[in-house]
Amino acid sequence: MSALLEISGLEVAYGPSQVLFGLDLSMNESEAATLLGRNGMGKTTTLRAICGLQAIKAGTIRFAGERIDGQRPDRIGRAGIALVPEGRQCFPNLTVDEHLVAFFANRRGVGEPWTPARVYDLFPRLLERSKNLGNQLSGGEQQMLAIGRALVTNPHLLILDEATEGLAPLIREEIWACLSRLRADGQSILVVDKYVEKLIRLADRHTIIERGQVVWHGTSAELDADHGIWHRYLGI
Repeated sequence: MSALLEISGLEVAYGPSQVLFGLDLSMNESEAATLLGRNGMGKTTTLRAICGLQAIKAGTIRFAGERIDGQRPDRIGRAGIALVPEGRQCFPNLTVDEHLVAFFANRRGVGEPWTPARVYDLFPRLLERSKNLGNQLSGGEQQMLAIGRALVTNPHLLILDEATEGLAPLIREEIWACLSRLRADGQSILVVDKYVEKLIRLADRHTIIERGQVVWHGTSAELDADHGIWHRYLGI
């Protein structure tokens, strides 16, 4: 099976400070994968490089068999990658409705695409807030909107960067339930998050990075069986 996403030898630097050193990562269609590591190890930089938001120094990034490194973010988005960014980044002057309508695109040409109506079924709370502006939503509601905004692009690959960070426990559980539903529906997902127990139940494979390099890669069963890895690389 050919990889949906394949990263080889990725190097990224911010000026003279190099962050990623030859990072390799791959995942298949309809797979859920994670990128794990302590804060400051290069996880968000990797996601930004995939989405064309950060220039790379060396290496290649292939998506669905095509090289996407060096392409503009809008072209990468149209190719079928959607990012739920850290910090949500909802538009303060657009309503919930306007967010979802503006981003709607059936990029995969599926018979039952994600629409604003389907997002409201997934997150009924957003329907109650459909006329509210982005800056009138709670943090949890903004996170639901950020996920819904990504889903209505009907991406081949959904990337989530710290989607449960800073949320109340009940809202976190709602987000995890959403991701489990997407996973069951065959949505390809790449997740950065710190809740390893939840990620083991959600994902197929995991990649851990330390100081911009891959230090461990394996399945959920392998990660669950060796908690020494958690303590060594994740600070748990």
